[in-house]
Amino acid sequence: MTSRLESAMLRAGLDSAALAAIASVDVKTVNRWLAGRVPHRRTRIQIAEALQETEETLWPVARPDLQSGAPATAEVISAFAHRADIPNDLWTSLLNRATERIDIIGYAYPFVFELLPRAAEIIAAKCRSGCEVRLGFADPDCAHVLERDALEQMGGTLRGRIRNALSMLGPLADTPGCTVGLHTTHLYNSVFRFDSEMIVTPYLFRARGYQHTALYLRRLSQHGIFESFADQFEQIWGTITPYSTTQGFANGLTA
Repeated sequence: MTSRLESAMLRAGLDSAALAAIASVDVKTVNRWLAGRVPHRRTRIQIAEALQETEETLWPVARPDLQSGAPATAEVISAFAHRADIPNDLWTSLLNRATERIDIIGYAYPFVFELLPRAAEIIAAKCRSGCEVRLGFADPDCAHVLERDALEQMGGTLRGRIRNALSMLGPLADTPGCTVGLHTTHLYNSVFRFDSEMIVTPYLFRARGYQHTALYLRRLSQHGIFESFADQFEQIWGTITPYSTTQGFANGLTA
């Protein structure tokens, strides 16, 4: 059976030697591609441009988010009507399994530090083992916190919840490998990333944190829904103000 790559090469009038020259590889490497091996992404993009095809047309297996007729949904492992419906075992397993990256951003999420008696110490130990941790909280004195407090009908308690969460960090905020930041962004969801797994809670109108819906995601490619939320995290993280338990807030206040 002629592969998609071979068909595209025939349409373009290229043989293995010509494609090898375009991709700066050996002819044997091209033959391995024709036999079914998938090139690295940079090479896939280069070849697709040369053949005037798309990456997903030539190598569907490289784009699992576009398979099964449902773009990106393959990355959704499960969905919950409310964040409160997520089993504690799932939260703790995600935290315990993470070895490379923990990224969290929201308004206040003290429940994360209440999952385990020594949650902050566990995260700090992961930092010392090379795990990169970034924790973003809302600046309790920013206008968006007042707006969110009113929207969720919290009676002026959101500021205190944020300060309470920050007080749970203990020495974690000053642990090498862990960065804590304060944002002033009007969020539409919270993101809890643990390596290649993630829980996202899209916000519902007038609902409080535990009432929001939740999606449990696993990264399959750099094109799926997981990467969309990961990119959102990066954009918001670029606006944060660093926080330290020894320095307090940038304006001189303490938590």
